[in-house]
Amino acid sequence: MRINQNTVLQGQRVTLVPYTSAHVPRYHEWMQSEELQRLTASEPLSLEQEYEMQRSWRDDADKCTFIVLDTQRWSGQARADEDCMVGDVNLFLTDAEDPTLGEIEIMIAEPSYRGRGFGKEATLMMMSYGVRNLGITKFEAKIGLENEASICMFKKLRFKEVAVNSIFQEVTLRLDVSEQERRWLLEQTNHVEEKSYGAPKTAPVSPHHHWECCLPLPPARAAR
Repeated sequence: MRINQNTVLQGQRVTLVPYTSAHVPRYHEWMQSEELQRLTASEPLSLEQEYEMQRSWRDDADKCTFIVLDTQRWSGQARADEDCMVGDVNLFLTDAEDPTLGEIEIMIAEPSYRGRGFGKEATLMMMSYGVRNLGITKFEAKIGLENEASICMFKKLRFKEVAVNSIFQEVTLRLDVSEQERRWLLEQTNHVEEKSYGAPKTAPVSPHHHWECCLPLPPARAAR
C-alpha cells in the first residue's frame, strides 16, 4: 500500500516504518525459523521471492505493512533500520463487501522482545493508523490456537472471540470501533509522533504529542 510509503510512526517502545527492500534480507532471515512459519502459517520463500513479495505488498491497495523497530536503538544512535528490526505489523483490507473491515496481524520476530509490550504498542499504533487514514471501523485477528500469548494480548486490547476454526486450528477475534472504543484508542496512542520517512530522528516521545487533531470525529447520531 503506497499510502504509508513515506510515513513513520514513533512511539515509546516501537517505531513503525514502511517495509522497503532494505528490510528484506533481515525479514527473510526471520522467516527461515520453523517456529515463526508455524505461528504465522507461512511457507518459506527464497530471497528473490521475498523481494517480489515486498514489491507486491508495497503496490497492493489492500495491504498496509509497517516494519517494527526498537525506538531506543533506532533513535539513540546512527543505526540502519535493519539493525533495529524486531518484527512487522500488517492490515489487510480484503473484504470486498465491507471495506471498513481490517484484518490485523502482528509478529515480534526477535524472541528477546516478546512479552515486553512491543507487540501491544505496535498493534495499537497500527489500529489507530487504520482508523485515521484507512477508514477502518472493525478489526479482526486470526490467530493459531497454540499462540496463547497473542490471543491473550488481543483480548487485553478489547477484542472478543467470535469464531474457532478447528480445520485451520485458529481463532478469530474481533473489535468494533464504537465511539467509546475510538476514544480509548486515542488515549492509548496520544504519545505517538507521525513524521516523514527519512526525517531526522528524535529521542523517544513523552505522552504529550496528540493525534486527536487527526482522528476522525464519530458520525452524527442523526446519521445512524
